[in-house]
Amino acid sequence: MTITIRPAVAADLPLIGELIRDLAIYEKLEHEVHFDPAVMGEKLFGARPYAEVVIGELDGAAQGFALFFHNFSTFEGKPGIYLEDLYVREAARGAGLGKALLTHLAALAVERDCARLEWSVLDWNTPAIGFYQALGARLMDEWTVMRVDGAALAALSSTARLGARQQ
Repeated sequence: MTITIRPAVAADLPLIGELIRDLAIYEKLEHEVHFDPAVMGEKLFGARPYAEVVIGELDGAAQGFALFFHNFSTFEGKPGIYLEDLYVREAARGAGLGKALLTHLAALAVERDCARLEWSVLDWNTPAIGFYQALGARLMDEWTVMRVDGAALAALSSTARLGARQQ
């Protein structure tokens, strides 16, 4: 089998959407998929892209993807790459595509002078955790992910705007 990793292009948007939905089903989170394809297309391929996508192919057939973006480490004083999603279709697992996607991102991180490559993994996903650890990744047990979204994000935002007006 021939493995190819290539940057996604705007024409890949339907494929990216399909792979995201497949990932959500695997993670038992399909109820959380709400993206608008037009908005996603603008955010990925518009004038100011917020993230990048690479497509993983086996013998020319798309079988996986990785969506990532740059973050920044104040302690290192350098950018990093945050891997938001990595997914390989079940039928293609075991062929080396997941490892190829990760090694591609590691090479990009080194090429772009990044301090790190990092991502989150669901704590129940022991096959993925084992796979990542075998590649040299380590669990960051001392960190807890925090999130503000939806109504809480809107409320927090409006509180900040009110505070700014009072000054």
